[in-house]
Amino acid sequence: MSSDAVKKRKPKVIRSEGGTPEAKRGRGESDQLSAVSSHVKFRKVRLRQVKVKIPAGPHLIGQRKLFTAKTQEVRVYNEEVELEGRDPQHDYMLYKDTCAALAKLMAEIQELKAGGVKDGSVEIEERRRQSSVHFITLKKLNRLAHMRLKKGRDQTHEAKQRVDVLHLQLQNLLYEVMHLQKEIGKCLEFKSQHEEIELVSEEEFFQEAPAEISRPHVTRDDQHQLTLARLDWELEQRKRLAEQYKTSLTSKEKIQKAIEQKREYLSSLQPGLQNIMQASVPVQEYLKMPFEHMQKQAEVARHLPPPLYVLLVQAGAYGQACDKHLSVSISGDVDEAKALSRPPEDSQDDESDSDAEEEQQNTKRRRATVGAQLDDKRKEMLRRHPLSLCVDLKCKDGSVLHLFFYYLMNLNILTVKTKVSTSTDLSGAVSAGELLNQESLLNCLYASDHGKETPNPSNRYQFDKVGITTFSDYVSDLGHPYVWVQKLGGLQFSSDGAQSGLRGSALSASHMERTIKLLRGRLQARLSLHKQFSSLEHSIIPVSSECQHLFPAKVISGLTRWTMMSHQEFTELGFVQHVLKAGLVHETDLFFMAVVERGTARVSAAVVLNPRYPDVAPLFSLSLLWKGERSGRSDDNLRAVESEVNVFRSELQGPRPGLQLLTNQIQRLCVCLDVYLETESQVCDGSEGPKEFPREKMCLRTARGPSRLKPFKYNHPQGFFSHR
Repeated sequence: MSSDAVKKRKPKVIRSEGGTPEAKRGRGESDQLSAVSSHVKFRKVRLRQVKVKIPAGPHLIGQRKLFTAKTQEVRVYNEEVELEGRDPQHDYMLYKDTCAALAKLMAEIQELKAGGVKDGSVEIEERRRQSSVHFITLKKLNRLAHMRLKKGRDQTHEAKQRVDVLHLQLQNLLYEVMHLQKEIGKCLEFKSQHEEIELVSEEEFFQEAPAEISRPHVTRDDQHQLTLARLDWELEQRKRLAEQYKTSLTSKEKIQKAIEQKREYLSSLQPGLQNIMQASVPVQEYLKMPFEHMQKQAEVARHLPPPLYVLLVQAGAYGQACDKHLSVSISGDVDEAKALSRPPEDSQDDESDSDAEEEQQNTKRRRATVGAQLDDKRKEMLRRHPLSLCVDLKCKDGSVLHLFFYYLMNLNILTVKTKVSTSTDLSGAVSAGELLNQESLLNCLYASDHGKETPNPSNRYQFDKVGITTFSDYVSDLGHPYVWVQKLGGLQFSSDGAQSGLRGSALSASHMERTIKLLRGRLQARLSLHKQFSSLEHSIIPVSSECQHLFPAKVISGLTRWTMMSHQEFTELGFVQHVLKAGLVHETDLFFMAVVERGTARVSAAVVLNPRYPDVAPLFSLSLLWKGERSGRSDDNLRAVESEVNVFRSELQGPRPGLQLLTNQIQRLCVCLDVYLETESQVCDGSEGPKEFPREKMCLRTARGPSRLKPFKYNHPQGFFSHR
């Protein structure tokens, strides 16, 4: 038989290192064994009388188990079965020996090649075959090592699974124990409903309860029976009380029916009483006894804040006792004031759930920025009470000063706004525009009380939280917080100059009379100035008949211009700098320019009008334009004219209250200019004087002293001028 035929009839040899299918799947799960699994494959070889030739050397491959089938001889090699009988230490020593033998063979091959032996010689080929056998042995050992590693990992995984199962069982048992403990605790903490019932004491029970319920022979020794008996007695008592309640309820319904009948009878009287009250209104007005109006106002006054209520009571009392032309009224939203005075819980109950939900939704939808939140906080802090007071001061000429008082709830201060009503038209004078301005009408009613800042020192810390730098920015909207307004409302703060022991109504009463007189005097003074300005703008100096004796019959110099100017324009004038340095001018003052002329001479007078006019006289600063420009700083006689106008106020004030002081000062300025011009040329050259200014005034002496002062004092009834 040929060799080809032998090759064709070789039996199959299956070499399996994978073992069972489960072991194969385990080997596929490990990445490290992937390389090994590529070598561990089934090899099927057909065997038919095959002679295996084992090379020389130690038997490293191991024994093989042969299996014979009926139809075909099959030889299977299972390394996992072999692995169970191998010693790892022996494999380790085999590995070291194999490595040493392989290194020795490599060294011998290197020596042979170095000795000149050719590459295909028998010695080198023999050693190469032996080296290949050693490489196969190393692969074998490598596979066995990986298999041992996988087997160890599988055993560790199985041990972990067993531990996890035991741990899960332990957790289940612990949970069952905890559940049982909770149930035991609930049972121990259980309280019966009878424990919430306040039973009578045992002594009362045995004294009041009948014997069939108390059963002393049983309940005294048995606590359980005692509790049951006490509960029976409690039930019996409650039944009796329920019967009493029904009886009382029946009597209550009868009483309510009687009350309803009487209420219907009283309500039927209400229309008749209202008709009677309505018919009596003309009688009340005729007798000046407005009972109905006073009753309504008293009903509304209950909702006023304390400061406004004090002001209402004190102003009304002062009006009834001392000033019949003073009236007080309440204005504002009464319903909103009632909502403020209502307790918080009542206001919350009034709101419906739907409104609250809608407000909450709107709040969620609307996320305000930081600036908007600050604006809302400022508005809330500067919020006024919905009710306010209106005090009307009537004058004899028919003019009325309306004072509107407001209360800022969060700042705890009062503010005031003003309005003037007159019987005549006051729009004729241009320069009188600031006289009745509500922003400056009541400035400095008391000295240094400008009403620009809040008098409450605690407000400064409140302003810092919401970013308010100064309260003066909100004065035009909220009103002026004058100190006298706080005192009229019974408020006094530590920042006030004089601390008195008075509070509330006593403090308001102590300031009421003087403040009302000052307010009425301020209105009369401003109205008088308004009329005077109207004449001055037409170059007419109104002098009353009571003041005619203060001036000569003939005054040649006259007023040619009267205008108003601002504080900035006043400070830019050169001849008023000494007044500014002396601190005699404030921003709250009113500033005017008066021009007096005679021929070519012209005097410019800068007038400072204090808000407290006529208690504080106007201040004149003069500048003369004639043969050059002169002022009181450079001309002694012109400074003497300023003294005549400014200093000698008592001569010019006229009859009380001295409302003609300003026009008298201007008239004296004209008279002094005549004297100055008529005597100027004689002082210079001794002549009779130029034709431009003929002498019209009679003077005892035209000049006196080293400074050559002129005679500016007018002597009545003699009619001549002399020196002071």
